[in-house]
Amino acid sequence: MMNNSFGDKIGEGGCSEVFAWEGESNIVKIAKPNTSTAALQAELHHSRIAWECGLPVPQPFEMVDIEGQPGIVFERIYGESIMKRFLDRAAKRSEPQKPLHESDDYIEARVTGRLFHQIHSHSVANMPSQWANIKRDIVSAQYLSESDKAAVIALLDQLPIKYQLCHGDPNPNNILLREHDAVVIDWNNASSGNPEADLAEYIIMIRYAILPPQLPSEASVMLDATRENSIRLFMKEYEKLSGIGYAHIEPWIAPIAARKLSADGISESEKKLLVNEIKRRLHS
Repeated sequence: MMNNSFGDKIGEGGCSEVFAWEGESNIVKIAKPNTSTAALQAELHHSRIAWECGLPVPQPFEMVDIEGQPGIVFERIYGESIMKRFLDRAAKRSEPQKPLHESDDYIEARVTGRLFHQIHSHSVANMPSQWANIKRDIVSAQYLSESDKAAVIALLDQLPIKYQLCHGDPNPNNILLREHDAVVIDWNNASSGNPEADLAEYIIMIRYAILPPQLPSEASVMLDATRENSIRLFMKEYEKLSGIGYAHIEPWIAPIAARKLSADGISESEKKLLVNEIKRRLHS
């Protein structure tokens, strides 16, 4: 793409590419062909709601058209994602000469727990229904039989419905750390619903994320050894603030895992792990 406003490419996901925009203070998030203008307009709307709530999010500015592809201009946030921190720590822990402080895990868990609680403390109008979004994604997911989809939806139907602001895709790649605070990006799936669903999504990502193949196998072993401790520390902080503990989230694991099977951004190997977990819960 040729445009004088562009700087370097910063990142890329399943639905968009991100470039520096008009200097170093802003970015532009440009939709890929698999993402509609309506989807980007919804993301801008959700981002503005989160910004107006005073949440730690990039300031959203405007829609732009880049050679026929829609984009959104945001404030640029400098920081590392939680997922990158996890991977870097796993790699360093696999090296005998690279000891790490346990406080790193605790600081990140505390910051992230507070961030989720801050988001979920709001209830806003004019947001999509979380329940409807989850059900739609389960119905469209591959890898599950129709009978298994029906069984997962039956589990979802038994869960209470709440009306709190939820991010909808709170995976560790969408949470950026700046020293000792956090910013959450990518609000395209935001909705009104249950905090437990957001928490289940975050836990699933930590529990089942597969390391990039270029990292040493020792790093994968070290990450596996710390996954559940990261979840425990995170939930301890969140429960202290909200009263919601892991037992409240357990019933959401199967529906959210089924929902994630329709996502573009996770590997086939991760989807197989999710299918196994769903089937175990349905048929145990």
